[in-house]
This record gives sequence, C-alpha cells and structure tokens, in this order.
Amino acid sequence: MAVDETPAAPRFTHPDGSAIRALVVDDEPSLADLVSMALRYEGWEVRTALTGADAVKHGREFAPDVVVLDIMLPDIDGLEVLRRLRADGRDVPVLFLTAKDSVDDRVVGLTAGGDDYVTKPFSLEELVARLRGLIRRSAMVVSERPDPELRVGDLVLNEESYEVRRGDTEIELTATEFELLRYLMRNPRRVLSKAQILDRVWSYDFGGRSSIVEIYISYLRKKIDTLGPAMIHTVRGVGYMIKPVT
Repeated sequence: MAVDETPAAPRFTHPDGSAIRALVVDDEPSLADLVSMALRYEGWEVRTALTGADAVKHGREFAPDVVVLDIMLPDIDGLEVLRRLRADGRDVPVLFLTAKDSVDDRVVGLTAGGDDYVTKPFSLEELVARLRGLIRRSAMVVSERPDPELRVGDLVLNEESYEVRRGDTEIELTATEFELLRYLMRNPRRVLSKAQILDRVWSYDFGGRSSIVEIYISYLRKKIDTLGPAMIHTVRGVGYMIKPVT
C-alpha cells in the first residue's frame, strides 16, 4: 500500500474553507495509522478509533463527513456501529473496510446502509479516490481546483460538463466509457491492471469478468485512437495505460 506522491484529483474543503473530517475505524493500529496518513495528505482532519464503542463516541463528538469502517471489530462490529450512527440521525457516507470478499458480505454491508465497500488488501490511492467520490456525491464540499478539465496530450475530459474532445473533435461516450477514460486520464503513464479497473469503474455492481475491461478498452480506442496516433496502450500481462503522443 503506497501513497501516490502526485495527487490525481483536486483537494476538497467545506464551502467555508474548513477541512473535511474523516473518521477511520480499524482494530489494526498500523493500518488505521496508514489510512489516516493518506487522508491527512489530502488535507483532511482525521480521527481514528480501534473499537466500535470509540467509533460511536467519535461519530457523535467529531461529526465526520465520511467514515472508513472496518466490519470486524473487537467489541461491537461495524454493522452495529453504522446502525447506531444512523439511529442518531447521522447520514454520513460510510465506506466499509474488511478482509471479507464474498458477494454476500458485500451485500450485507451495503444493505445495512453502507455507501461503498473495499476489501483488504487494498490500494491507498484507490481508497482515497473512493472517499473523494463519496464526499463529492454528498454535495458538502468544494474543490480547490477551479479547472475541472483533465488533459492528456490533445485529449481533454471535463469532469463537470462530461464533455470529451480530442483536438477540435467532440467525442460522445457512454457513462461507463466516461468513467473508464476518467480513471485512465487521472493516472497518465501509469499501467492499471484489469483488477484495478474493474474495482474502480464497475465496483460491486459487476460480477468481475475481466473480459468486460477488454471490451470497453476496445470501445474507447475506436472513439479516441481513430482520431490520431494511439494514446491507449496495452502492456501485455499487466494492464492498460494512457499517455500523450510524443
């Protein structure tokens, strides 16, 4: 688990400029510290809890904007922690963090009111990206970056208007194609595995067949690489990356 030293997305703050508050709950101190470090790197204010009881206490006192919540805790489990937070009227977005990886476990967590689900081991960069997504959808934050455009060479993607163009040519993409391209463009010159792409773009809503990644990469190539020299590249046996034409 490593923190990418080049932030792939803008930092978030509250409209008044105050820091986003995150509560990290995990009974492994080293893991809780690692996640907290990554979130502080984002400029967020972070508190940690090693037990369910402490998580409920901090949830009430700290009033976090987002919670990273381990399901398996030494006293009350994460599902009960979430139930108590919801009973207090707190609709804070919750991302479950657990070693369990079966579909049934994911369904249970999401049915209980969780907003997202990440299994151990995980990428810190991916965890942070998902948390950004949760707080963005909560409409509680503003971005420090006034420019919503991602640029790789002559390819431009606008994250607010959902417009994509290469050079002077507008490109029409489906919602899934857009999310896949956005993920690639947030990580230029970086090889992303099929597993990473599946987890980021399709998340828990998809069964996990890696062939779907190949299909959608093909769709993007037909719409982007036909407008000029190829930008989307396959690294055989590893994954895919996008890079500007040199």
